[in-house]
Amino acid sequence: MTNEKQNIKIDMEELTTFCKKNGFVYKSSEIYGGLAGVYDYGHTGTLMKRSFETMWKKYFLNLSPNSVEIDTGLIMHENVFKASGHLKNFFDPIVNIQGCEETFRADHLIEEKLDVRAEELTNEEQLKLIVENKLLGNDMDYSKVSVENLNMMFDVDMGPKKGTKAYLRPETAQSPFINFKAQYELQRRKLPMGLALIGKVFRNEISPRNMLLRTREVEQAELQIFFNPNKINEHEKFDEIENYELKVMLKDKRDTEPEFIKAKDLLDYGLPKFYVYHMVKVQQFYFDEMKILPENFKLLELNDKEKAFYNKYHYDIEIKLNSTNSWVEAGGIHYRTDHDLKGHQEVSKVSMEVLEEGTKGKFIPHVLELSFGLGRNIFTLLDQNVFLSEDRKNTILKIPTKVSPYKVAVFPLVNKAGLPEIAKEIMEELLEEDISAFYDRSGSVGKRYARQDEIGTAYCITLDFETLGQANEDETDERKRVIANNKGTVTIRDRDTGKQSRIEIEAIPAIIKNLVKGKVDFEYI
Repeated sequence: MTNEKQNIKIDMEELTTFCKKNGFVYKSSEIYGGLAGVYDYGHTGTLMKRSFETMWKKYFLNLSPNSVEIDTGLIMHENVFKASGHLKNFFDPIVNIQGCEETFRADHLIEEKLDVRAEELTNEEQLKLIVENKLLGNDMDYSKVSVENLNMMFDVDMGPKKGTKAYLRPETAQSPFINFKAQYELQRRKLPMGLALIGKVFRNEISPRNMLLRTREVEQAELQIFFNPNKINEHEKFDEIENYELKVMLKDKRDTEPEFIKAKDLLDYGLPKFYVYHMVKVQQFYFDEMKILPENFKLLELNDKEKAFYNKYHYDIEIKLNSTNSWVEAGGIHYRTDHDLKGHQEVSKVSMEVLEEGTKGKFIPHVLELSFGLGRNIFTLLDQNVFLSEDRKNTILKIPTKVSPYKVAVFPLVNKAGLPEIAKEIMEELLEEDISAFYDRSGSVGKRYARQDEIGTAYCITLDFETLGQANEDETDERKRVIANNKGTVTIRDRDTGKQSRIEIEAIPAIIKNLVKGKVDFEYI
């Protein structure tokens, strides 16, 4: 959020320690040594994740009046993945060494050692690079090395005697696809129709690593937008964004820096208005809601070898991380055509065709998918906003207020004179207003501020003797008048700037809500 000189960003080891120390995220089953690729969210991490989900849903469900959220099962019928192609195509390349239990993911090994993209390469091409460059060491017998495919899905036998064959879903997308027909009828047969889903998926990752960046238990936030393919070159609000500049790296310009291109100019590259409009909305989410700096963001166009075969257009959302000093894929914008609905129609024998009002003949809707890795975006927010402050001599988590675990902390200056009782009444009112709040009465105010800075609490409220209108006898007459006038007020402090102001107790909930929503700047309260 800020690049002030006194703020030093932390590396991966420091970030991992920070996340565990402050209850954001840590290894699952840790008392038994942990489970590779599986993580638990602690109390602050859970609050932050829930806040992110709320922000995500409010933003993306409001893109269209005909978008709704659904919640579906994690275990799905085997035929779902026959229709989707996962049983045949959901593989990652694994490096096998004969007589050795250790395995590697081939494309990751190449990218780490040679700093080149290997995702588009065949198994044979990847093996050739590994052998020619001796990526497994000079002493390795490369005649024992092979690159093979590993299906990443977890299978499930349902019933006591191996009855129905099923799988833990490897992506959330198939759930909206198999719900499309029912939801289309329930939503009064209107297109475009958006089905949003936030939920867990399971992938047998070969080499889980870097905390939430690559895990076996993954959470996704996705919006599947079903639309008439004959209307892909139109969007009723395109004029509002046509001059907005998107930061893109085109597939044929990988050797140059990303460039800013106006939305209307991307039409000259063959992209339709419906797709470009949603590209803009995705970038605005990262810039305006997540507060990602433009220099740490890009939309990367994938070429035909990199993208899924069913995607006609595919741009990855990439973020430059401080902790790894590398770019990571945080999501994607995928035009999946009618591949998924057509596949389910063929396998299930249930027609996915619709007859939209005002159109001629039936058609299978096409799908635009806005896909986000929930864990990766939570990690991104932490990575971009944890600073070691040389000025304050403490750690500050400067995340956007909307996703702060606690929006406000309440402190009585001392544990007497009725201050704790008033503070608890304020807390109760904040919680009734659904404002996440933290109560702290131990230690000096400075130490309490530092603790809240570290977990990202946006604002701190301190009750003192001025709240009671009480002045010491040795105060000047002018100071006594000020204290008397401040009766019924508290001090509110801003996390990022350290600035303070006095506000009336009755106004606290309204002021906090307006600050969180960005309707008022702290300087003007």
